[in-house]
Amino acid sequence: MIAIFIGCSMFTISGLHVSVKGKELVRGLDLTLRPGEMHAIMGPNGAGKSSLAGALMGNPAFKASGSVRLGGTELLGLPADVRARAGLFLAFQNPEEVEGVKVSGLVRKALAARHGGVQDLDGMVAMHEKLLGIAQMLGMDKEAVSRDLNVGFSGGEKKRLEALQMVALKPSVIILDEIDSGLDVDGLRLISKAVSGMKDGKRCFLIITHYPRLLKFLKPDRVHILLGGRIVKSGDAGLAHEIEESGYSQYVGGAADKTGDKK
Repeated sequence: MIAIFIGCSMFTISGLHVSVKGKELVRGLDLTLRPGEMHAIMGPNGAGKSSLAGALMGNPAFKASGSVRLGGTELLGLPADVRARAGLFLAFQNPEEVEGVKVSGLVRKALAARHGGVQDLDGMVAMHEKLLGIAQMLGMDKEAVSRDLNVGFSGGEKKRLEALQMVALKPSVIILDEIDSGLDVDGLRLISKAVSGMKDGKRCFLIITHYPRLLKFLKPDRVHILLGGRIVKSGDAGLAHEIEESGYSQYVGGAADKTGDKK
């Protein structure tokens, strides 16, 4: 069971199974996050990490079963925008380019959808200035917020734009799907600083990554190894260092035995 407490509400996922085109990718995931906690899920390609993230956010490409509840309300079957308004946020592994949608306009409309109402001119100006400040904090040109979403940006710049949206929207549940891929060391430090700056004890974080280098900056409370769609090992931050030294091979046999897959 995954339990994420949002203020006085609880976000609970029980026995989550996720499949795509009949292939099961997540097989009864169990996990608990408490207010202020940061958990990391690590695993090789094909472990089910991005399938988990997509299912949590409501990507219709993933067929999910089990239970996903927020404050007693079942979310499975509800569209992604409903989950986003509830406070969930997903930073994509591969952000899409969207022509005709400005970065500033997207953030402004997302905030209006979550909190209700339409900003007046003064509010729009204030939001634009705030986005300029966030962009500068992330080492981006100020012009980035006035450009089409992700269009013409490098891989690392796209990840910084994901972080910009995260900081501006102030979500309650932050899911980062390989936010470190495509980043140089400077970008990694800046995004890690932005994430750490949001740790106020009220929101929780689920960090999905292949490699431990990101976790050296973020220092998660718990680390989980995902293989074959199941968590096969959990521990403190030291588990990431173990993976850095020994890799995932020591867990492969156990994951295959649990899932019924061949080794």
